[in-house]
Amino acid sequence: MTTTPITPEIERSLLARVPTQILLGSGWVDSADSSTFDVIDPSTGEVLVAVADARPADGELALATAHASQASWAATAPRHRAEILRRAFELVTARTEDFALLMTLEMGKPLAESRGEVAYGAEFLRWFSEEAPRISGRYSTAPDGKNRLLVLKRPVGPSLLITPWNFPLAMATRKIAPAIAAGCTMILKPAALTPLTALLLAETLREAGLPDGVLCVLPTTSAGAVTGPLITDPRLRKLSFTGSTEVGRRLIADSAHQVLRVSMELGGNAPFIVFDDADLDSAVDGAIAAKMRNGGEACVAANRFLVQRGISKAFVDAFTARMAAITVARGTEPESAMGPLVDEATRQKVAALVQGAVEDGAVLSLGGHPLAGPGYFYEPTVLTDVPANARILTEEIFGPVAPIVIFDSEDEAVELANATEFGLVAFMFTRDLNRGLRLSERIDSGMFGLNAGVVSNPAAPFGGVKQSGLGREGGLEGIDEYLETRYVGIADPFRD
Repeated sequence: MTTTPITPEIERSLLARVPTQILLGSGWVDSADSSTFDVIDPSTGEVLVAVADARPADGELALATAHASQASWAATAPRHRAEILRRAFELVTARTEDFALLMTLEMGKPLAESRGEVAYGAEFLRWFSEEAPRISGRYSTAPDGKNRLLVLKRPVGPSLLITPWNFPLAMATRKIAPAIAAGCTMILKPAALTPLTALLLAETLREAGLPDGVLCVLPTTSAGAVTGPLITDPRLRKLSFTGSTEVGRRLIADSAHQVLRVSMELGGNAPFIVFDDADLDSAVDGAIAAKMRNGGEACVAANRFLVQRGISKAFVDAFTARMAAITVARGTEPESAMGPLVDEATRQKVAALVQGAVEDGAVLSLGGHPLAGPGYFYEPTVLTDVPANARILTEEIFGPVAPIVIFDSEDEAVELANATEFGLVAFMFTRDLNRGLRLSERIDSGMFGLNAGVVSNPAAPFGGVKQSGLGREGGLEGIDEYLETRYVGIADPFRD
C-alpha cells in the first residue's frame, strides 16, 4: 500500500491513462456522433475528464458484435476462459492503487475503502476463474430403465449488464466474471456518474487476453435510448441489472417482450437489530460497518436500527460517539473516513428524509446538515425516537443517517424488521444462538448477518427477496445465472 500523498499531478497522470471512448468490437472508438459527457469529482464539483457518450447506433453495433462473437466464445475451452479471468485478477490486484484512486476520484469514497473494493472486486475474477472448469451436467438412467437422460449446461448467450455507481469495480466484476466463465458475450453499460473504473477494467481484461468482441462497453447519459432497443431485440438473451427497484420493475416489464433471463439486484431497507444480551462493543462495531461503509451509499447498508429497550441507552450513546468521531473529508486525504455523497441530488434526498423525520417527531441526536462546499458532503447523522410513520423508515436512505427505533419483544422486532417491501439483508446482534437461528428463518431477507455487520463475500450468493430482486450473484449460484439447462433424451443403448 502506498503512503505517497496524492497530488494533483498523480491524479492527472492516472486520468490520462484511462480509456475515455466506447469499446466496440476490436477497440476503442468515439460515439456515433462524437458526443461526450463530463465525469465530475463529487468532492470538488470539478470535471475530471470527458467520456464518449454512446448513442443508440452504438448500442446496435455492440449487440451485433456480441451476437456475432457468441458461438466462437461459447466454444472456447473452459480452462482458457478460466486463465483469462485469473490473469485479470492478477492484473487488477497489481494495479490496486490505480483502481482505488480512480474510484475515489469519480465516486468519492476514501482511499482505504477503495482499496478494499479492489480486493473484493478482484476476488470475483479469481472465484469464477475456478468455477469455469467446474460447469457440469449429468447422465442418468430414466426411472423406467428404458432410456438415458443427458443434462447439459450451456451459456445463455449475449448479455446486457447494467451496473450502478456506488461500487464501480465490484459491481462490474460480479457480473462480468461469471459471464466470461459461462461463455457469454457481454455489453456493459456502466453508470454515467462513474464510468471510468469500468473503462479501465475493460482495458485490463483485454490485456488479460479477452478476445475482441466478447465485451463491449457503452458509457452513456441516454441509458433508456441506448439499452431499450437492445432489451427488445431477439439477439439479446440475458439482462443483469443492479440499481433501484423502480428502474428494475420497468426493466423486468420491458424484458417480458423477449422473455429474457433476468437478474435483478434492487433496493434494500436493511434492519439492524440489537438485543439486550448483545455484546455492546461488537454491536457498535457492527453498526458502524453496516451503516457507514461507502458513507451509507450501499444497498446493503443498515437503513433502520431496531434496539431493544434494555440496551438502548448504552447503544445509542456509544454509537453516537463513534459517528461523531468520523472525519469527513475528500477521499484522497489521509484522515478521511467518509467522503462526499455522489452528487447534489443524492445529498438533497438525504437532507429531505432527515428533515421529514424531524418534522414527524424524531430527535436529531447528531448531525443532520449538509456541509459547506465545494463537494457534496453531509454530516454523519443519528436520529432517535423515530415515529413509525416516518418516511425515513420505509425509503432507502443511501447516506450517512441512522434512524433508531426502540422495541421490547422478539416478536415486535420481527414485525418491525419485516414491515417493508424490501428483503435484501438483515443484521442481528445477540449472544443467544438459538434466537439468531430462529430469526434468520423468521425475517424476510435474502441475506442475514448474525453478529456481523458485513456479509458480502464473492464465495456466497448475494441477492434478496420480495422487491429487492431476482437471482443471485457470487457463490456457486452466480454462474447459473448465465447458464441454461439443456436435456437430451437418448434411446435405450441396450435395445436390439
